[in-house]
Amino acid sequence: MSTLRNKVQLIGNIGNEPKITNLESGNKVARFSMATNEYYRNAQGEKVQSTQWHYVAAWDKKADIIEQYTHKGKEIAVEGKLISRSYTNEMGVKYYVTEIVASEILLLGSKNESVPVNEIEVVKTAVDNPNGDSKEAVTGNKNPQTRRTSNRKNKMKKAA
Repeated sequence: MSTLRNKVQLIGNIGNEPKITNLESGNKVARFSMATNEYYRNAQGEKVQSTQWHYVAAWDKKADIIEQYTHKGKEIAVEGKLISRSYTNEMGVKYYVTEIVASEILLLGSKNESVPVNEIEVVKTAVDNPNGDSKEAVTGNKNPQTRRTSNRKNKMKKAA
C-alpha cells in the first residue's frame, strides 16, 4: 500500500497542443493541459457537465509518445503523481504550480481519428522525369497511423 500514497489516474482530453522542450541535459519534457469531465443532474433534473483542468508533464520516452501521437482533443489516460513547485518569472512574479508527472500514458479513442491539421497526409503522385518516364513519388509524414488512414482513403476512392 505504500505505492498508493501519491498516485493519480485520469482519463480525459488534451486541452492544448503539447509543448515539447529539449533540455540542455539531453532530457525531453512534454507539458500540456488535460480536461476531465464529470456529469450529474442538478436539483431541476437537468444534466450538468463539470470540467476540471489538470496540468501534466511527461518526460523522455513518454514525451516522445506525446509528441508523435497526440494533439489537442486526443483522449488519453494518464497515471502519475502530484508535484507542487514554484517559480519566479522574468518580471519577478512568483507562481505556484501543481501538476501531474506522468509515469504511464495510454492512448485512447479511435485509431481512425482524423489526422491533425499540422500533419501532412501521405499522397502518391505521378512524377514526370526529363527523359519522359513516369514514376511514383510518395510525400508526407512518417507516422504509420497517417499512412494507414491515407491508404484506406485511397482504397475507398478507387472502389467508388
